[in-house]
Amino acid sequence: MRDLLILGIVLGSLPFALRHTWMAVILWTWVSIMNPHKLAFGFIHDAPIAAVAAGAALLSLVITRDKLRMPWSPPVVVLLLWVFWMCLTTAFAIDPAGSSTQLNKVLKIQLMTAVALMALHERKHIQVFLWVNVLSIAYFGVKGGIFTILHGGESKVWGPPGGFIEENNSLAVATIIIIPLFYYLRTLSTRVWQRFALLVMMLLCAFSALGSQSRGALVAVSAMSLVLWYRSQRKVVVGIGLIVVAASLLAFMPSSWEHRMGTIQTYEEDQSAMGRIHAWQTAINIANHRPFGGGFDIYNWTIHAMYSPPEALLPRAAHSIYFSVLGEHGYVGLFLYLLMWWLVFRLAGKMRKETKNIAELAWVYELVGMCQVSLVGFAVGGAFLSLAYFDLPFNILVIVVVTRRWLNEGGWKRETAVVPGSGDGFSSSAVTDATTLRAP
Repeated sequence: MRDLLILGIVLGSLPFALRHTWMAVILWTWVSIMNPHKLAFGFIHDAPIAAVAAGAALLSLVITRDKLRMPWSPPVVVLLLWVFWMCLTTAFAIDPAGSSTQLNKVLKIQLMTAVALMALHERKHIQVFLWVNVLSIAYFGVKGGIFTILHGGESKVWGPPGGFIEENNSLAVATIIIIPLFYYLRTLSTRVWQRFALLVMMLLCAFSALGSQSRGALVAVSAMSLVLWYRSQRKVVVGIGLIVVAASLLAFMPSSWEHRMGTIQTYEEDQSAMGRIHAWQTAINIANHRPFGGGFDIYNWTIHAMYSPPEALLPRAAHSIYFSVLGEHGYVGLFLYLLMWWLVFRLAGKMRKETKNIAELAWVYELVGMCQVSLVGFAVGGAFLSLAYFDLPFNILVIVVVTRRWLNEGGWKRETAVVPGSGDGFSSSAVTDATTLRAP
């Protein structure tokens, strides 16, 4: 039944995807992040669904009549430079053939990122794209939250087979990243039942993140909570609310969870933590000796013998977005990676300043602010995970950049101004004049 349902959705979406590139992007995003075909048990499980979605997107570039244009903002330029640098590091890798396999996967993701940047132009495109990203992760977050509650937090929550979020730690960070975006979507909802449903989903995602027993996820959600509190205009109320929610969630978790989280302070005694530190030292050693890094394929016995510290017993992945990029692509690759995310965060900050107190652009103000909070969760949680090439953060980059373009092109002038009861979640008795909005 699942096989037929997924096949029906994909086949039914193809005519629209071929006609409108932005709809092909939506289809690809759902398939690449959620991996719905991996949840089936029949013929669709190993079908090339992602290739079909990507093929539809590329073909639509040729036959669509929709507007397609690349927004050449600083984050996009640095992203393309980073992709070019990865191609160079693969050519000069210790094992070019082995590194090429992973490069092909990364290039597919970045190709579709480029298509999304070209295709998403209208507010409707941005909102649907956001919903698909959030719900694709929320499916597993909600299930994981229910699983955690039913099992009293004793069992770990794992992600779907295949893809970036199969591991419990990766799913936890992905779930944390979407919680601020859930908050934004909740601000759009005017119906009580919708706001309540989104609140329940947010709480279940929080339960799922805790149920993964990921120490990195705990640090990431703590950092995001601090940012939310700092930005709030009602710090006392928000602070009390965050404390109450955190205390309620933590009180539910068993003693085994508390013991594992306690190892954050005693990492020297934890083999898993020390293994990561040894892997980070290995990445530093590679970058110090090789300007182009070692390439994607550096997690094997040969590299371990050449660059790992003597106390490291086994070759291990870096389990850090920063050290994996450093070891694989050198200091230049890491610099471009960090610069890209800093530019995205900075661009979102500029948009918040420009749209503050403008009623018809309140949705932009809230959206880019929550994108910033999500990026903080990724930056902190990713420090302990191999998620450097994960689709979701790059989709947040897309959201920020195309929203900037929407503002620059006067999308807020073309579209109907938000009025009370319109269903967009923002109401105002008077619409502030937005004609003074200036693009950087």
